[in-house]
Amino acid sequence: MGVATALVRSAFLVNAVYAESGREYGLTPQQGQLLCVLMIQPYGMRELGAMLGLAKSSLTGLVDRSAQHGLVRREPDPLDGRAIRVALTEHGSRLADDFYTETCRRIEALPAGLGASDRGTLTELLARVVRDNEVPAVFMEEQGAKS
Repeated sequence: MGVATALVRSAFLVNAVYAESGREYGLTPQQGQLLCVLMIQPYGMRELGAMLGLAKSSLTGLVDRSAQHGLVRREPDPLDGRAIRVALTEHGSRLADDFYTETCRRIEALPAGLGASDRGTLTELLARVVRDNEVPAVFMEEQGAKS
């Protein structure tokens, strides 16, 4: 299997796990991504659009639906009185943490057939690919058991 095939198939595998976790928590994959991004900090709409790769209208719809479910709220941007930021509500924060923890657990299980050394090598190589391509911080850096 070539690099392109392996990466594309890996992406499908991770996306399937992500979608399955989302369904169990009542989230669309896009809502799951939004919550995971907002776990780090509140962001403005322009920043969120760039991170999630969404057009303004799609992002507005996603934020509207998430706000209707009590997951996020709009708040004034302290640096720009004309702009707003999107932040997690208390409910959204709890749900994001649960979703994140479960999704990490499931993704960590994907390479279960690899030994510790191979897992370490896989982690190093994937981390280098991510850093080299400036991938947005949709998932946080390792924190204790969370990775």
